[in-house]
Amino acid sequence: MSIWLKPTQLADINARNAHTAVEHLGIEITEVGDDYLVGRVPVDHRTKQPFGLLHGGVSVVLAETLGSIAAYHAAPEGHLAVGLDINANHLRSARSGWVTGTAKAVHIGKTTQVWQIDMVGDDGKPTCVSRITMAILPPKA
Repeated sequence: MSIWLKPTQLADINARNAHTAVEHLGIEITEVGDDYLVGRVPVDHRTKQPFGLLHGGVSVVLAETLGSIAAYHAAPEGHLAVGLDINANHLRSARSGWVTGTAKAVHIGKTTQVWQIDMVGDDGKPTCVSRITMAILPPKA
């Protein structure tokens, strides 16, 4: 059974990211399952730090992007989702290719949601784990 309360077509989700930091960094949403969302970020000149590794902040941007999109789509129509808190543990570096993240709900409540985002490199080894808490805002009267 799907957790999504709003339409989740990949083309629409990716189109909504046009002219944002998400597009600038090359982040793509690649899959929507019944209870998860997958996206990826390239490890390239836009996303590396000076030592040739994926910048840790970019991993956090990927995590916040996935968690925010997932929370928005798991919230009732008219509701918005905004980040309250995010943390990340960087486990392994990436020097090339893609880092792919999978967001899964830990808690979906009326006013808050918590999402776990697990990121892996092209070799399937974990690069980062993150958790984001989202506030669910009702429509303004």
